[in-house]
Amino acid sequence: MEIARLDHLVLTVADVDRTCAFYTGVLGMRVVTFGAGRTALVFGEQKINLHPYGAEFDPKANRPTPGSGDFCLIAATPLEDVIAQLHSLGIEIEIGPVARTGAVGPIRSIYIRDPDRNLVEIANYPE
Repeated sequence: MEIARLDHLVLTVADVDRTCAFYTGVLGMRVVTFGAGRTALVFGEQKINLHPYGAEFDPKANRPTPGSGDFCLIAATPLEDVIAQLHSLGIEIEIGPVARTGAVGPIRSIYIRDPDRNLVEIANYPE
């Protein structure tokens, strides 16, 4: 077996509308509705499905909990511009910029928190 790519991941969230506002307003994602009124955040060729806490869709994680996510997003925008935009929006950068290792090599990263306190790493690969 060979896995080619990540298609989507799921975040369990306390407030779907608040989460959508953050990811669209801060990170530029799009909100889509699919299935029987389900909500997802779309970016590039990936999406983040949102499960409202206490009303998760089956099948689901063994212990779905808001704030348990920790993931890295690769930005097409230079990291310095990302930092400036986050500062202009009043979003605190918890750590960074720091050197890290991505899936295919070295990256420069910053870390922020979403409304549920999930850890969101935003990074660039060197040119």
